[in-house]
Amino acid sequence: MHTIKLVNFALPLLLIFGLIKVDLTYSDTVKLGLNYPKTGPYSVQGLDQWRAAQMAKEEINQMGGILGKQVEILWRDSKSKAKQATKNVRELIDDEGVQMIFGGSSSGVAIAAGKVCKVSKVPCFGTLTYSTATTGESGHRYMFRECYNAWPGAKVLASYMNKNFSGKKYFYITADYTWGHTTEASFRIFTNTQDKNVHASIKTPFPTATKSNFKLAIKYAKKKSPDVLVLVLFGKDMAMALKEATSQGLKENTQIVVPNLTLGMAESAGAEAMEGVLGALPWSWRIPELTGSEKGKTFVKKFTEKYNRYPSTSGASAYTIMYEYKAAVEKSGSFDPAKVILALEGRKYKLLKDEQYWRDFDHQSIQTVYAVRGKTIAEVNADPYKLDYFEIIDQMSGDKAFRSREEWERVRREANMPIYLEPKEL
Repeated sequence: MHTIKLVNFALPLLLIFGLIKVDLTYSDTVKLGLNYPKTGPYSVQGLDQWRAAQMAKEEINQMGGILGKQVEILWRDSKSKAKQATKNVRELIDDEGVQMIFGGSSSGVAIAAGKVCKVSKVPCFGTLTYSTATTGESGHRYMFRECYNAWPGAKVLASYMNKNFSGKKYFYITADYTWGHTTEASFRIFTNTQDKNVHASIKTPFPTATKSNFKLAIKYAKKKSPDVLVLVLFGKDMAMALKEATSQGLKENTQIVVPNLTLGMAESAGAEAMEGVLGALPWSWRIPELTGSEKGKTFVKKFTEKYNRYPSTSGASAYTIMYEYKAAVEKSGSFDPAKVILALEGRKYKLLKDEQYWRDFDHQSIQTVYAVRGKTIAEVNADPYKLDYFEIIDQMSGDKAFRSREEWERVRREANMPIYLEPKEL
């Protein structure tokens, strides 16, 4: 009797001090970690991720979960800061025991989160990270990107720009971090505006930029009298800059371009500022109609009914990631990261648009991309939610738009990185 009492007393202590580990294989839940910007300059995009992820969780749990386990989402506020994201992801993995990390609306955050996941051997999915570096120079075996990146966005938009603005003078206002740098670089390549003596630029701070920063940047741009003003800005930063450009009268003689757009950004800027603005995106709530995606139409309908608004690109990506993780786990029959990764590589899927696939050598989701133009104020106001902002003016297939393997390998070599993402047998 005394021996049994001693064991019963000692076991909790051993568990507390980590002297023995518990196998959670038989737990009836699986925890996923959402690291997203609840606050900060990209909070609008973050809120849509949370909404769509919650919707996907409810649907998946109603279908029986993942391998019979109910899904639980644990979240942390990244504030669009890399240091905060690092702390968040460590907590989610080490303290909460999540099996997968997803989210983010900043490439700096996505790359920082990915580094922690690589060390911990946990799959990481970028929900809104457009820097080419995320699956390029900084890519690794545990990092996946469901959204598109700056390269295909610039390529599809430049196809339109070169037909209509060839030989024109450009000016760039760019967020001073990895997404801004790679987006500007990509756009310059495809529009033949690499000569910075002719096509000048100015950087704005991130994530600490204020209205006064954008007021001064727009004032400086106006003095340069460009034919095209490229705002390499995102979230609330883009909205502030675009409103400032509108109030200072730049739109009268200058075509404004925002290389990467989202519904939340357009809404923050407003119909007047968005009218006629050119940009690119991988998805909008109109895309399911265009592609004939029944699942996409259902997603838009359910989201709209639930939240009284249309979903945006970031929400669609978070929703898709949840279903793709479920599919990979069930295909491999395991939550083991190595097996899940192998199940994803090369996998084709069709959920909210036409067919996409996870490329095996860089873990980028290859998909159709779109160039858009801001609709008129009257068209936006005619919509019941006043959110019908985008007219699709061009599109490009994923295989044509994204970097080829040869281009990806060249970038990796230039960064002194291997031209593979580590061995498959982990």
